[in-house]
Amino acid sequence: MRSRLAGIGGLAAVALTSSVMLVVIPAASAHTASGPSGITAKGAFLLDTGSSKTLWSKSADTSRPMASTTKLMTAVTVLESANLDLKRKITVKQAYRDYVVKEGASTADLKTGDKLTVEQVLHAMLLPSGCDAAMALADNFGTGSTIKARTASFISKMNKKAVSLGLKKTHYDAFDGISHGGKNYTSPRDMAKLAQRALKSKTLRTIVKKQSTVQKATNGRTYTWYNTNKLLGSYNGAIGIKTGTGSDAGPCLVFAATRNGRTVAGVVLHASSKTSRYSDAAKMLDYAFHSSTAKTMNLRQLPQGAQQD
Repeated sequence: MRSRLAGIGGLAAVALTSSVMLVVIPAASAHTASGPSGITAKGAFLLDTGSSKTLWSKSADTSRPMASTTKLMTAVTVLESANLDLKRKITVKQAYRDYVVKEGASTADLKTGDKLTVEQVLHAMLLPSGCDAAMALADNFGTGSTIKARTASFISKMNKKAVSLGLKKTHYDAFDGISHGGKNYTSPRDMAKLAQRALKSKTLRTIVKKQSTVQKATNGRTYTWYNTNKLLGSYNGAIGIKTGTGSDAGPCLVFAATRNGRTVAGVVLHASSKTSRYSDAAKMLDYAFHSSTAKTMNLRQLPQGAQQD
């Protein structure tokens, strides 16, 4: 009898005199006890942004390269700048275009001489993951007499922001994730904290949840940018946030979703493939929301010619 009952999950048998009374004890759910299954990423973190409760993690405090998810800190540093004017005009310099060509980097294809607002350049950086846009922001929000000095100054501001937010396993040596010194890294826990902070900005929330956007420069030139985050439009409730891919970092994703008024943010660092980062994210969100969306999710496809990240 004992061995038989031991195989019945959640049931405890208690013998009382000549009768046997079964006391039903709710078993600890495997869903709750073990976390999401089948996560291939080397590092991951899941955070309830409302309660700041850690829901699940994998190698939470191991620092890893983060590729273009770096741009989330670039955005936060800009958005939390003193006396921010989102309508301030930024003039596109040839140096921004030369930079993406030299690095073979993702681009918003900003045209030299065009004038765009800070808010538009944020779109250009966060949707198509434009490194030219990231450089434009760093150049315009840093200080110094040259582009090199101003972008270095901005990266310093990014590191100061990281310290102020208590991101102990994070350091930046780039404004866009293209590291030449190997000192551009974060941990899943730190990135989740940054995501939580970023989502406090209405401007950022509005931008990162867009699947695409059409923006006009002051000269009338039209830019159409598609969001590289394929979780948007694929997972019910997804609201962002940023993709990243690099030779050292592997495929990365900072994501968030809201259901029934509850927002959960997550991080995937160094997934096994560009596609698996989305399935990892969906499984993690399913774990948080007690759903099974990942099993039937079909990823949104980007138009031919759109930037991939």
